[in-house]
Amino acid sequence: MSQLSPQDLIDRAEISDVVLGYATGLDRRDWALYRSIFMDEIEMDFGSVGIPAGVFAAEKWVRDAKRLFDGFEATQHTSTNHVISVRGDEATCVSNMQAEHFVAREQGDALAPGDERWTIGGYYTNDLLRTPGGWKFRKITLTVTWSSGNPDVSGIALKRGRARSEA
Repeated sequence: MSQLSPQDLIDRAEISDVVLGYATGLDRRDWALYRSIFMDEIEMDFGSVGIPAGVFAAEKWVRDAKRLFDGFEATQHTSTNHVISVRGDEATCVSNMQAEHFVAREQGDALAPGDERWTIGGYYTNDLLRTPGGWKFRKITLTVTWSSGNPDVSGIALKRGRARSEA
């Protein structure tokens, strides 16, 4: 391993903080934090969970995430093994991930016991840019390599989140 400069270490810590801010923002429903980690326009590829790849205004991405995540009872995203490569003002961080998603059973639900949970695992490939306001995501690709539980949990959460946002 090559010798790292103090700036290399600072960049790595700041990039890790941005990547961890993704999980923290979602799980704590801290939408200001979540918005703060993105460039104004972001490229997202979540095809491995059924969300078509595209370029999005960050405001729209965050608004849609809020609508979905407001429908979950709880979520827990973990982000580990950050492998960071910095090239001037550009960086890539590949990070392992596991995400737990839970919906509450409500009266009249057709959910069988145990069907309230969906877990996915895999990795993110995150491309970031250094800005005057710090490192920001410009592109995120999610690659799911395994899952367990009920993938319909996301559809249930989206329906509930939409209903709550219209109320």
